[in-house]
Amino acid sequence: MTTTTVNRKIRESAGDRALMIAIYTILTLVLIAVIYPLIYIVSSSISSPAAVTSGKVWLWPVDISFKGFKTLFDTPAIMKGYGNSLFYTAAGTFISVALTVMLAYPLSRKTFFGRSPIMVIITFTMIFSGGLIPTYLVVKSLHLIDTRWALLIPNAIWVWQVIIARSFFQSSIPEELIEASEIDGCSDLRFMRSVVIPLSKPIIAVLVLMYAVGQWNAYFDALIYLKSANLFPLQLVLRSIIIQNNSSGIMDAMKQVERQQLAELLKYALIVVATLPVLMIYPFVQRFFVQGMLVGSVKG
Repeated sequence: MTTTTVNRKIRESAGDRALMIAIYTILTLVLIAVIYPLIYIVSSSISSPAAVTSGKVWLWPVDISFKGFKTLFDTPAIMKGYGNSLFYTAAGTFISVALTVMLAYPLSRKTFFGRSPIMVIITFTMIFSGGLIPTYLVVKSLHLIDTRWALLIPNAIWVWQVIIARSFFQSSIPEELIEASEIDGCSDLRFMRSVVIPLSKPIIAVLVLMYAVGQWNAYFDALIYLKSANLFPLQLVLRSIIIQNNSSGIMDAMKQVERQQLAELLKYALIVVATLPVLMIYPFVQRFFVQGMLVGSVKG
């Protein structure tokens, strides 16, 4: 084969070119559909309240103002809720990931007695649950109502994450490695700490991202189990502020308008602030995310 033949450019057919144009067009439309709401929210958060409520903002900021963020950070309840959400996310993610790994790894071992019945029971809870009232009664009987533990313990383990982690351990931890460690006298705890955890960084990153996003966005459990305002997460504080600003009362018409405008502006500012932790976490775990999801879904 000559050099000319090797270097000859393969010509694309008209059908291939049309297909590529269609693919790039669809991807461009999807990109616009995804990125436009983000630009709109950021632009609205730094525009004037009057411009936001009158609909003048559609892409770029209008009458740039940071009144929403200033009001946000000057409100003690919001900052307290932000700190609570950070705590719930960090503590809840650590507890959930630790319990998930501790449950999924034994279930991935062929020598673990009763792993099939246990897996059936775990999967059963994915399809059928006790319901809201029985769950509330259980949490109440454990004296967790109006405590931080009510948001950390009841939903600490998600069945789907256990299945993904178990599949990852089955496909990534060779049985020969386990047998070699047993011959050397390595205990199960040491093997898990020294071998399993270092080899499982992709799936741990996936679990951290899933649990962190879920914990950060959760508000229903807080609405059900928490009574003290100083324990409310950011999402519940946001809900209270919106309800308070939308409630009717006897007040001057101008104050009512200003309050409604500020409430609308606060929504966008809070969305920007509330998404920052997730946006900060994702770049660090993104390179592990695809690998962990693909490897963890090879076997069932």
